[in-house]
Amino acid sequence: MGVDANIAVMRRFFDAMNAGDVATIIDSYAEDGRCVTMGGTLISGAFDKGQIAMAAGRIYEAFPEGVRFVIHAITAQDDRVAIEAESFARHVSGKDYNNKYHFLTRLRDGRIVEFKEYCDTEHITDVICGGARP
Repeated sequence: MGVDANIAVMRRFFDAMNAGDVATIIDSYAEDGRCVTMGGTLISGAFDKGQIAMAAGRIYEAFPEGVRFVIHAITAQDDRVAIEAESFARHVSGKDYNNKYHFLTRLRDGRIVEFKEYCDTEHITDVICGGARP
């Protein structure tokens, strides 16, 4: 697939995340796809498609009003799409969650092979993990 098609795949993926469309989120990954959340938080690590499928819906349990991602910039080359984005949500704790991200994705045949998430891990620890550390 070309660069424009890969960008379109990632825009649809973020549309699905904004809509809470768990089935589309999971289907966006290749069978050997993985999600990598950088850092040393309780939710950091590398997750295969099966683990993504188990966790994807739980995100919306933590954020019952949903999570809205705003894409600020997209840069793409070959099989990679880099996305600068920001999230807006309210956690079940009542705390606002507003993080800033750089996502680096690799795609193959219209599916995500790797989705790397770089963001403010201290904000994750404070809001999502309630201050708990590994």
